[in-house]
Amino acid sequence: MYSTQISRRINAARGVVYRALLDAEAVARWRVPSDMTSVVHDFDAREGGAFRVSLTYDAPDGAGKTAGSTDTYHGRFLRLVPDEQVVEELEFETADPALGGTMTVTTTLTDAPGGTDVTIRHEGIPDVIPAADNEAGTRMALTALADLVEPAQSPAGD
Repeated sequence: MYSTQISRRINAARGVVYRALLDAEAVARWRVPSDMTSVVHDFDAREGGAFRVSLTYDAPDGAGKTAGSTDTYHGRFLRLVPDEQVVEELEFETADPALGGTMTVTTTLTDAPGGTDVTIRHEGIPDVIPAADNEAGTRMALTALADLVEPAQSPAGD
């Protein structure tokens, strides 16, 4: 088991970013690598509340951790600090013992010039998942989060 931590500045207020962390429709749009599609099955955004999400590779040859080309995970919200932090515990739904165990994902929001610094820390990642894959997926998710919450920029002169 190992940990990773990725940060990105997002040009939106902490409250806007925090709401996107706890909205099932928003999560389905941003918390998914660019080569996958997301389905949020359950999402009870409160401390102790449960969630269940499936990510499916768009390419038919993508190998999922759960079945076929799908990764399904479930978990619960451990801690919610409005506009500051979301702590989640999750695990893959798989029969593969190498992918078993509980992971903790901590998303921390801090004020930054022009917006919010978002830091996502994954702890307890199974060793069979390459760190580079976890980090790339997290970067893609943060880019999608920024695309979702940052105000649209109008072209110069408009």
